[in-house]
Amino acid sequence: MNRLVWIGIAAVVVGAGVAAGYWMGTRSAGHAPAAVAPSSAGGPEQGAKKERKVRFYRNPMGLPDTSPVPKKDPMGMDYIPVYEGEEPEPQAQPGTVKISLDKVQLLGVRSEPVAMRELRRTVQAVGTIQANERLLYKVAPRFEGWIEKLHVNTTGQSVARGQPLMDVYSPDLVAAQEEYLIALRGAKDLQDSGPEAQAAMQRLADGALRRMRNFEISDRELQALQQEGNSRRLLTYRSGANGVVLQKPSVQGMRFMPGEVLFEIADLSSVWMLADVFEQDVGLVRLGQEAKLRIVAYPDKVFAGKVVFIYPTIDAETRTAKVRVELRNPGGLLKPAMFANVELATGDGRSKALAVPESAVLDSGTRQLVLVRRAEGLFEPRTVKLGMRADGFLEVREGLRAGEEVVVRANFLIDAESNLKAALETFGGHGAHGAQAKPAAATPAQVHTTKGTVEAVDQKAGSVEINHEAIPSLKWPAMSMEFKVKDKAMLQGVRKGQAVEIDIAPAGPGEFVIERMTPAAAKPVAKAAPGHDKGH
Repeated sequence: MNRLVWIGIAAVVVGAGVAAGYWMGTRSAGHAPAAVAPSSAGGPEQGAKKERKVRFYRNPMGLPDTSPVPKKDPMGMDYIPVYEGEEPEPQAQPGTVKISLDKVQLLGVRSEPVAMRELRRTVQAVGTIQANERLLYKVAPRFEGWIEKLHVNTTGQSVARGQPLMDVYSPDLVAAQEEYLIALRGAKDLQDSGPEAQAAMQRLADGALRRMRNFEISDRELQALQQEGNSRRLLTYRSGANGVVLQKPSVQGMRFMPGEVLFEIADLSSVWMLADVFEQDVGLVRLGQEAKLRIVAYPDKVFAGKVVFIYPTIDAETRTAKVRVELRNPGGLLKPAMFANVELATGDGRSKALAVPESAVLDSGTRQLVLVRRAEGLFEPRTVKLGMRADGFLEVREGLRAGEEVVVRANFLIDAESNLKAALETFGGHGAHGAQAKPAAATPAQVHTTKGTVEAVDQKAGSVEINHEAIPSLKWPAMSMEFKVKDKAMLQGVRKGQAVEIDIAPAGPGEFVIERMTPAAAKPVAKAAPGHDKGH
């Protein structure tokens, strides 16, 4: 027994010694940094006192709305501050992509503002030079005869008004001359007779003169006939217009009939250009538009003209419409059948339209997208409705506002990044990229639990209105809201006034759906504060 007592006393002494040593060691360790405390204590305190800078305030319901100053939403909830270094809220929206600034510089991303621009589109077309139909002249005698001599005997020869074309013989012309001369002699012989006889003879002379004029006998030939007083076997047929001979079916010695074309003369001081304009461009062509022509034969010259007529039909084979351009040709450089390229400038030069560069548009075939720059490294794909294309720009009719910035360079790479992000979000619960994709199940981090009282049930619409408690994870106060349910079967047996516990998860920006709803112990729920609207 004494031995056991001594063993116990020894154990107590050893324990006391160990405790004393531990106490001394901890005390010396605690005093060691005391000497340097003044030099290091200020760091943590200064870091704690440093306030974080607020970048902006985001919508508490997850809607794409931000504010540079504190504000409340229509339901009275405070906007949530987003500090520097935190991920901007728009990043959580489906389809929005964020790229680091280093990658932005590496890709060479460049953006330009959307602005009102004067759109002038140039329509390109091809065509041929043709004679002006208004300046064509055909020589077709109104009497029967024979060509005794040709004064103009080659195609393409230039002629002037009044220049002799041919000498013709016609029995009708000889008879008309004789009648006229007889009438003139009779008028002279009856000078001393009564006025009635003189008037009758004068009428005969005037009738014979009109007959020769109807045969298109020139005034020069008639004057010679009156001066000489003798009929002439051959009469000279003269040109009635300036121009060049396009066709000459006449041959010396041939017989011609009344109305037969012997010469075709064209005045080429003004010519037409018939352009073939593609069907999709016809709507841009207007009467009076300026046209610039380039001729293959004169590559260093530009000819100016105006649109004077748009033909009312479309060629079924080429799907083009004829457009007539009239232009002056003082030097005779433009010749019929010449090939020409024409540029038609569209637009009145006064109206402006909202437009973006062509490189900003991503065309998938079914819709057109642009990438809107919302912040540094943050881009949002947006569907747009486009109008006319002109001078490297596209008219934007819907989807953008003036002043917004769109990506004009490296947008294909950003779009590929956005599609990849959307594909990954499909597995993460944010939904697939596309309207027909079904949202994936929400992750536990996205599910928020609360309790409340049922105020209304709409079995047909699959919705329920619940006056719920505050939800700290969403920074929501207690209020009354309407939620959609994931499955309408969850509403079976649910009645007004019933206490329930629900799990809600985001189904889109500003939209939450009930994923679980179970009965809860009856407990009064704080009513929504005055000013909070019902419904969501």
